[in-house]
Amino acid sequence: MGDNTESRRLAVAAGAALVVVDVQKGFEELGFWGPRNNPGADENIAALVDVWQETGRPVVFVRHDSVNPRSPLRPGQEGNDFKEYVEERRAKGAAGGGGAELLVTKSVNSAFLGSPDLGAWLTGQGAGQIVLAGIQTNMCVETTARMGGNLGYDVLVAYDATHTFDLAGPFGWRRTAEELAQASAVSLHGGGFAGVLTTKEIVAAARV
Repeated sequence: MGDNTESRRLAVAAGAALVVVDVQKGFEELGFWGPRNNPGADENIAALVDVWQETGRPVVFVRHDSVNPRSPLRPGQEGNDFKEYVEERRAKGAAGGGGAELLVTKSVNSAFLGSPDLGAWLTGQGAGQIVLAGIQTNMCVETTARMGGNLGYDVLVAYDATHTFDLAGPFGWRRTAEELAQASAVSLHGGGFAGVLTTKEIVAAARV
């Protein structure tokens, strides 16, 4: 990991991989998850996938197969499926509309601990830089970013292409989705795990 996050704002590598984390229908069940932030996240995720496919860069689609018997994300439920706009873009990629693509399934927070092995695939693609988008900001996106940074990848997080939900913690503490997302961004960026940028910045750099 490097300290110079400012220099990364204009540098999206030609072989940078976009990792789209857990953009699944089950996250639309707000009765289970609670209030969310950033209603524009899906539009920004779609914009990133479009640019990556247009420029022939590799894309990884990550799906969470929950082992929680109550979770909307558990296999066999409609909520386990990707959202429609993601499936449409996966179909385009399968038809040759972009660069290499990979489906990773996991049951834990980090996409690096799923199947098939994400790290091995990235190595095969020559991808030393990854751009993260998806759900949830402070859960699977953040965990994947931290692990990616620890593994030596140059990690960028498209902050406004992520969202999360309100959450209760210890001591009666409760934080809103926006508070949690901001705290996650501060920890990742300020701690040197990843550069946290906007979708607009990343898209502009990817088109150069």
